[in-house]
Amino acid sequence: MRDDAFDMLRRMTRARVALGRCGDGLPTQARLEFQMAHALARDAVWGKVNFDSIADALAPREVIKVASAAPDRASYLRRPDLGRRLAAGAASQLPSGPFDLVFVIADGLSADAVERHAADVVIATEARLPGLAIGPVVLASQARVALGDDVGAAMRARLVAVLIGERPGLSAADSLGVYLTLHPAPGLRDSARNCISNIHDHGLSAERAGEKLAWLVREALRIGVTGIGLKEAAPDGAIETTHSTAEITHHKPTGARGHE
Repeated sequence: MRDDAFDMLRRMTRARVALGRCGDGLPTQARLEFQMAHALARDAVWGKVNFDSIADALAPREVIKVASAAPDRASYLRRPDLGRRLAAGAASQLPSGPFDLVFVIADGLSADAVERHAADVVIATEARLPGLAIGPVVLASQARVALGDDVGAAMRARLVAVLIGERPGLSAADSLGVYLTLHPAPGLRDSARNCISNIHDHGLSAERAGEKLAWLVREALRIGVTGIGLKEAAPDGAIETTHSTAEITHHKPTGARGHE
């Protein structure tokens, strides 16, 4: 470990700060670490989710696999609009509720995030929502956030929660996001959703994300709104945890549109 005035700062963040220099370039170690992080990010974007393993982790819950209108990964990355719509005929595979809540696990932009964290978040959330009619879990490939609107509308769900791999950064290639929408329907704006982000091993845990999501679900059903009308920060004591509310709330940077 480098012993200098920036050591304490480095221990407090995973960001690349005060890396030093060698001549007019970075030290070899810092350059190699950057190249590794970049490679992991690329692998996360192009990776394929093993939905069979997720289905096994969710058993005995019923799961249904669907696909977006994007025919392959390259099309998905070039044409975000295709990832927002169900493939032709996919809606007919979905049961028509009504349901209070439907979970959609979408591959998004990080296969690693979905495989590592999505099932745990679903299980943690469901355990905190007794009495709700929760539909089968939908496993969606080549999917963007708005695909949940098509799914929720087809299943007559009051709420849809889309768990999706976030665009990988150079400090976390396996970060999961959750988007909650009341009365999902095609054409909704992002302002109609609540987002919980940075769910990964060095960020928000799956258990705490489940606590946060369950609180948002209950509040959305109580007041009849999600998005800008529903504050993301739960009041003190609303979340069952020993951590403070300030520690639990993770906001996306203004203007971030990681998986649309």
